[in-house]
Amino acid sequence: MHLPPDPRSKTRECAEQLAEVASQFPFLGNVTAQDLLALLRAELGSAEALDDFQPYGDHFAKAVGPATILHIISGNTPAAGFQSLMRGLLLGSHNLCKIPTNGLMEIQEFRRLLPEDLAARVEIKRELTEEWLEKADAVIVFGNDHTLAQIRSRIRPGQLFVGHGHRLSFGVVFDDPDFSSAAGAARDASIFDQQGCLSPHVFFVAQEPLAYAAKLAAEMERVHANEPRGALSISDANAIRQERADLAFRLANDEPVAVFESVNSTGWTVAFDATPGFPRSPLNRFIFVKPFPEDFAGTLAPVRPHLSCAGMWPPTIENARKLADLGVSRICPVGRMQLPPATWHQDGQQVLGPLVRWIDCETGA
Repeated sequence: MHLPPDPRSKTRECAEQLAEVASQFPFLGNVTAQDLLALLRAELGSAEALDDFQPYGDHFAKAVGPATILHIISGNTPAAGFQSLMRGLLLGSHNLCKIPTNGLMEIQEFRRLLPEDLAARVEIKRELTEEWLEKADAVIVFGNDHTLAQIRSRIRPGQLFVGHGHRLSFGVVFDDPDFSSAAGAARDASIFDQQGCLSPHVFFVAQEPLAYAAKLAAEMERVHANEPRGALSISDANAIRQERADLAFRLANDEPVAVFESVNSTGWTVAFDATPGFPRSPLNRFIFVKPFPEDFAGTLAPVRPHLSCAGMWPPTIENARKLADLGVSRICPVGRMQLPPATWHQDGQQVLGPLVRWIDCETGA
């Protein structure tokens, strides 16, 4: 089944323009036009599926993106909002971006750098208006579970809703006698100041977990010296101090814990804790290290509905198989937790496929 030759793909041109602008924002990673086109091929079967009819089984089909997408973006990790906006532009949609009330200068700068025709398809506001919510064909929300429930209750029939809520991530070091993964673990725990769904709360270490914690602490200090954490609110800083104090109290009572921390600041903390369970970090570069438990599935069971990413070391398919049935939606090498590929299934779901509708065509030829 063949199609007549087409003019240059508008989608391909859009991908090239988006990649050029994205290169100005290092926290997005190395996003290339080929990455974006690979996403289209993976989810829609063809990089040109949005431009024209493509062979589909024994007929033809064309994908159509939503006319208007509303992105409700959290301030914790601008990367997630950027990725959602880029995908909306790739689909040919008009994009309404509701940003936090204190602003999000990166996304405003991103819009400024876009070519005029793409920039015209991006609107940015700090308040969510009923008009925006009503006109959107699809609504994509990043936030906590309460925010998702609030917005979902306002969705009208026929309106697409995609929610990305509370998620927890962790790392597992199965074998690393030289602690060669510690530098990558420190990066994973430091990027975005540990605010994102891909940020680890804890590393479970199978061999010498206390020594691994000490090495991780040295690497956290190295990251801190080059890229200090952002300023904290009083409540966030106090949460770290309180967690440190609780651990110090437990240590004084001969519990199997140890604390490594930045000097005269809350800049970073590594907490070794040999007691069972999945710890909840106060975030902002506060990372736990625990011995790998005998019943790993049982340890993760209380948080399984919220699991997102598992970093692993060594990064082998055999180790991935050990983690695949535990509830995570992404498994990657330690050191790459914050850098998902363009083709990843966010929260275990396709990111373009659920947003498009299809037009089928049978020509009889």
